[in-house]
Amino acid sequence: MAKNLSNLRAPKKANIGRKRVGRGMGSGMGKTSTRGHKGQRSRSGSSMMRGFEGGQMPLHRRLPKRGFTNIFRTEYTVVNLDRIAELDVKEIALEDYKKLGLASSSKALIKVLGSGELVKAVTIHAHKFSKSAVEKITKAGGKAVVAGEAAAAQA
Repeated sequence: MAKNLSNLRAPKKANIGRKRVGRGMGSGMGKTSTRGHKGQRSRSGSSMMRGFEGGQMPLHRRLPKRGFTNIFRTEYTVVNLDRIAELDVKEIALEDYKKLGLASSSKALIKVLGSGELVKAVTIHAHKFSKSAVEKITKAGGKAVVAGEAAAAQA
C-alpha cells in the first residue's frame, strides 16, 4: 500500500502522554498510584540510595576494585609531526594550536611526537617534545622551542 497523507500514522508510543500519578480512580492509576501494596517503596517520603538493590550487595560493591587514578597527572595534547607537515607555516606558537585545529583549547599543554617526516624548516613552540621529534625538526633545519625554557632564556 502506498504511503500518502490519508494513511500516515505517528510511530508507536510517539503520542502517549506521561503518567499523571495520584489523580484519582479515573486516571487508570488510582488507589495505590502505581506504587503497589505495602513495602518500602510504597511509603511516602521513602528514598533509597542510588544503586540500592533491596539489601542485596549492590553491583558497584560486588565488582572488584582495580588500579589507581593519579589525581596529580598532567594531560598533554599530542600533536604528531605529520600533522604539522601538512600545514603551510614557518612557525607555530602556543596560541596557534587552537587556531590551526591541533588542540581543543588554547590553554592545553602540547607535546610534539615524532610520527611522520618534516621536509621544510619549522620553528615549533610546545611544552614537551619527544627525542625523535627534536631530531627530525633539527634535521629539517627547524627549531624545537620548549615553552618554559624560552621565557627563562630571555630573562
